[in-house]
Amino acid sequence: MSPNTVASYCHDVEEFLSFCQVEPHAVTSADIQHYLGKVTEDGLSKRSTARLLSSLRSYFGWCVEEGEVKENPCDRVEAPKLGKYLPAVLSVGEVTAILESVDEKATFGKRDRAILEVLYGCGLRVSEAAGLLLSHVHLDEGFVDVVGKGNKQRLVPLGEVAADAIRRYLEDRPTPASGAYDDFLFLNRFGKPLSRVSLFNLVKHQAMVAGIQKEISPHTFRHSFATHLIENGADLRIVQEMLGHESILTTEIYTHLDTKTWHQSILQHHPRR
Repeated sequence: MSPNTVASYCHDVEEFLSFCQVEPHAVTSADIQHYLGKVTEDGLSKRSTARLLSSLRSYFGWCVEEGEVKENPCDRVEAPKLGKYLPAVLSVGEVTAILESVDEKATFGKRDRAILEVLYGCGLRVSEAAGLLLSHVHLDEGFVDVVGKGNKQRLVPLGEVAADAIRRYLEDRPTPASGAYDDFLFLNRFGKPLSRVSLFNLVKHQAMVAGIQKEISPHTFRHSFATHLIENGADLRIVQEMLGHESILTTEIYTHLDTKTWHQSILQHHPRR
């Protein structure tokens, strides 16, 4: 799993054990149900609660394997029912408005424009964009080599618009603070790699400048990228490869965002048309 997933799971387990104040072998199903009920009352969403239960189930499953406990107390706890999750998506016009609202004459304008072009043009996760390496960006060939979840690599086409934005940024790229940062594409004013939080703040700030009222994040660009591809007729398997989804079921969520397009496509190619 990715470092972020590992950190999240560990945090979930630590919070639970701190709340219970008992040794793992003494934890019961009732303890877990009580804890899940408390975090739900505190406003935790069903999706986050389900992830929390998954963290605890993994932990206690490990405890069983190690002989620390006799049975997994999570086995008798039912996970919350999750409805179909439809991510927030920007229209092409809204994406364009955000991109064009960047003032490239500002100190970090060229960098910010390049980041946004890559987030949308390649559909990268925020951690993938923050960790993008210069040696993995092939401007002349038109693709980027992305290292995603589980250190899995995939090739993603890089359009000319995004490539040109990167070229303009490289002209003003800060000097790396040390040799350890030489290969990172996006650097902050101190010459160090940008954090995920920095990219979140950038996206929210630029959306506000563009007058976009929706609550968005870097992931919104990824969702919008996938949705617009499918709306324009891209094959679902190709979109799956570009996004780095292990299962096509994850990619299929984007087919629900534009049923009109799929409806018309099916009717147009139906054998009984």
